[in-house]
Amino acid sequence: MNSPLLQLSTEPTSGYLTILGLRVRTERIRKSMSRRKLAENSGVSERYLALLEAGTANPSILILKAITTALALKIDDLVEEKQSQSSIYLEFREHLRSVSDDELHQLLTQAKDPALRTKKNHIALIGLRGAGKSTLGRGLERKLGVRFIELGSEISKAAGMPVSEIFSLGGQATYRRFQNEALTNVLNRDPMSVIAIGGSLVTEPDTFNLLLRTCHTIWVQAKPKEHMERVIAQGDYRPISKNKNAMAELEAMLTNRLSLYQRAEHTIDTSELNISEALDLIINLNIIDIKKEKI
Repeated sequence: MNSPLLQLSTEPTSGYLTILGLRVRTERIRKSMSRRKLAENSGVSERYLALLEAGTANPSILILKAITTALALKIDDLVEEKQSQSSIYLEFREHLRSVSDDELHQLLTQAKDPALRTKKNHIALIGLRGAGKSTLGRGLERKLGVRFIELGSEISKAAGMPVSEIFSLGGQATYRRFQNEALTNVLNRDPMSVIAIGGSLVTEPDTFNLLLRTCHTIWVQAKPKEHMERVIAQGDYRPISKNKNAMAELEAMLTNRLSLYQRAEHTIDTSELNISEALDLIINLNIIDIKKEKI
């Protein structure tokens, strides 16, 4: 009795089965695997594989699963109905399998709204406090004549109160609403700017995706110890005041946000650089058409 998994097509050879068979044969050859070896690795008979590659077998999902596993493929690599598969299409399809939901949202939003695919004219400096964002932003403003903006100040303006009061009166949700509003206002108001972004913005998907779509992003990075020392040097002792675990908490925060900060287009590690060296690195990126006159 024939296995119920090994079904042969009783209809004339269809175009789809021919394509399916061709894909199996192409992948097998590409991986330098004989039909006999594929049969051994998949548990599907060599005779059935020959029929499949000829386009006369109608395989079940379990058969395809066994074959794709043996070929280190995904089932959709074989069964997709799109006949023409260019190299760029295949590369993009493979990329989609590994991206996060946030990145997929960004890609779909850009695809649906052509206005979001226009040239980026802003630089956003992201990272934790003490990395050097404000120092670099002011340096870029002096050297290049590009307006420097502290997003935290814009958030206070949008809310009409200090950031600390936003949190105490409305909590995190209210702060995030004003943060999104402030960023939108800056992008609409200034044709070109350098923006220092608060360290927590990357944890808000909608606002971070807006930032990634509209700005060239640079992760201004530093070692945890330097983050702490620079904040204290600014006269802010809150990170260590009555908190013996401050350094451990800072390291944990960096670890938790690592994958988010890594979504930036560029990274500048300021731990081993002086201000002039870090500014030169950013300027040499040539990521926007800098105008020499003040905006």
